[in-house]
Amino acid sequence: MTSLENSMDIVAKAQKFAHEKHKNQKRKDGITFFSEHLEGVVNRLKNLGITNQEILSAAWLHDTLEHTDGTFDEINKIFGNTISVLVLSLSKDLSLSNKEKEAQYIQQLKNSAPEAKIIKFCDISANLKDISNSPLSKTQKNKQVKKLYHYLRVIKKGLSETKSNYPRMQELVDGINSVGIKFKQRSIVI
Repeated sequence: MTSLENSMDIVAKAQKFAHEKHKNQKRKDGITFFSEHLEGVVNRLKNLGITNQEILSAAWLHDTLEHTDGTFDEINKIFGNTISVLVLSLSKDLSLSNKEKEAQYIQQLKNSAPEAKIIKFCDISANLKDISNSPLSKTQKNKQVKKLYHYLRVIKKGLSETKSNYPRMQELVDGINSVGIKFKQRSIVI
């Protein structure tokens, strides 16, 4: 087997692992399956021109630590250090109180690798689409959108620094802002 075939298998393996871990699991909205959300994140990355197998694999796995019984050690053993560290950098520490968890997560996002920031950017885009189509109350939607915009502002500088690598990034920014406007969020410029 060539190394290219090997690397191509890692994304399919991550997709399968994510589908198994999130089997029949729905998001907070009670409608969207996790697998749909993860596919939306991966498709956004591909639309940006990302073909890096480790980034695409980490995108499939980015919600595993927070929302399943999957562990860092398990992901590290199966997918290796680069992917597992990317997944960890996109995961909140569930052992902390809510306030500590958010503060730690913000710092973590701020210090994350450019690859993690681009995954988070696509995750925010997919989350905003899910929120705008969800049956959640207006108050719940506003709260979630506000939090997502906060995360976006945290990673904005890192995204701006890599914008030239992703010419189609503006399309996602425009989509994000079209949802944000409905929730009275100031437009983001990257």
